Amino acid sequence: MKASATTLRVAVLQATGLVNSGAENLRRLATRAHEARQRGANLMVTPELFASGYAPTLVHGTDGAAQRAQLSAIAVEHGMGLVASTVEHDQGKHYISASFFSETGTELTRYRKQHLFGHDENAVFAPGAQPPAVVTFNGVKIALGICFDVEFPEFVRSAALAGAELLCVPTAVPLRAAGDAGDQPFDTRLVPAMVVPTRALESQLFIAYANHAGPNFAGLSTIADPYGRHLSAAADDGELIVADIDLGTLTQARSDTDYLARFTH
Repeated sequence: MKASATTLRVAVLQATGLVNSGAENLRRLATRAHEARQRGANLMVTPELFASGYAPTLVHGTDGAAQRAQLSAIAVEHGMGLVASTVEHDQGKHYISASFFSETGTELTRYRKQHLFGHDENAVFAPGAQPPAVVTFNGVKIALGICFDVEFPEFVRSAALAGAELLCVPTAVPLRAAGDAGDQPFDTRLVPAMVVPTRALESQLFIAYANHAGPNFAGLSTIADPYGRHLSAAADDGELIVADIDLGTLTQARSDTDYLARFTH
């Protein structure tokens, strides 16, 4: 299905990548890409480090170049855009990165995670130093973020001010057991349930947020609109959700409340 100039159908994959099982993870991703295309999606967003599995201290040592080549081929095979996260090595440093491949297999942009989370990520990865680029795909201006990035309002606001209309966010948000933080642990399910739609509302853009599935991750992947609504949301199991990104809604939201205009004058 060809997207119009104002509407982009986006799929978000919620599934848990198996650690150091790249071939199996990519096979599963390709299967879900086929399903997404059958449901009319023009773009699929996948979880953080899905191809390698999310285990920073175990997977950081292998560069994801081969995985990126295979991800590019999957985008071509299914004729759709694909956002996917891999390990990236550069000049002795390791990064968590996200790539955006077009339906022709071209890597339109690659972004390195700026806000690393927790001991393990900070122990083996370097933070990215550059803000995400904004690229146009099927008439929609898109930027990338990764997981913890979206929990900082300044990050999302800067992407919106740079022109982004849709922020695609591969993520890996684990659940926290009660013993991890005493009697009142932070319920990480609040991030996809409350924080992500709030970021979409306050910075007036769409957000496609792809998490790993339960039981060890928070799940609740979502596609949120500029009014702070969940256009589609997953539960905690493996799931593929789909929603339409309508730029008419974005125009109306920015007309209704001028949150961004106050930062551009």
